[in-house]
Amino acid sequence: MSLICLKDIRKVYHMDEEKIVALGRINLRIEQGEICCILGTSGSGKSTLLNIMAGLEKPTKGSIEIDGVNVTDFSEKQWALFRQKYIGFVFQSYNLLPTLTAIQNVAVPLMFKGIKKKERTKSAVHMLKMVHLGNRLTHMPTQMSGGQQQRVGIARAFVARPPIVFADEPTGNLDSKTSREVMGLMVTMAKKYKETLILVTHDTEIAKYADRIITIHDGSILNDQSNESILKNPENLEEKVV
Repeated sequence: MSLICLKDIRKVYHMDEEKIVALGRINLRIEQGEICCILGTSGSGKSTLLNIMAGLEKPTKGSIEIDGVNVTDFSEKQWALFRQKYIGFVFQSYNLLPTLTAIQNVAVPLMFKGIKKKERTKSAVHMLKMVHLGNRLTHMPTQMSGGQQQRVGIARAFVARPPIVFADEPTGNLDSKTSREVMGLMVTMAKKYKETLILVTHDTEIAKYADRIITIHDGSILNDQSNESILKNPENLEEKVV
């Protein structure tokens, strides 16, 4: 059984009298542990597809199953509870809470799970050291570079060990060197914890980190192929203070 199964997914937006087809009959299966890239230009429908898989938008037609659970008609409350258990996010704009330290930002998903403060702080520190931010534990987002903020975002996405991590243009605001570092960390983390990483990007260079590349064009799957990741030897992540 596939971890994610999309059947005949269609998404149509209505603007006044105009009908815009964002996705037209998408059928897709994604397996546990895949590093999967959804590649497409702006307006191709790739972010809409991610949002539907993550329950942030509802499809006009079709069905979605995640880990055998039909989530198609979930309410907002049901989706919120489901995401706490199954899904982590890495955002292009980092989406860190500006009044919280790096530790506190990373600990947020654990707080929603009801984990006690001492344990979630310990887990957050561990994750931050793994993404090479051992000397930024108490820094606020404004005291960190874009690359450092994105590392905090990666630590937050993986700290609760969700089966699925969605990354929407995670390197969009970063330079090429930092982009390579961030991609290396995300792919290594996903492989270390045997999690499914679904990456959305317009950048063909970033797509090369994936094991599978699904190309979207005008709301349809243009190509779906396996890929030999350019990350030949994922980093052996250990707690680091740099």
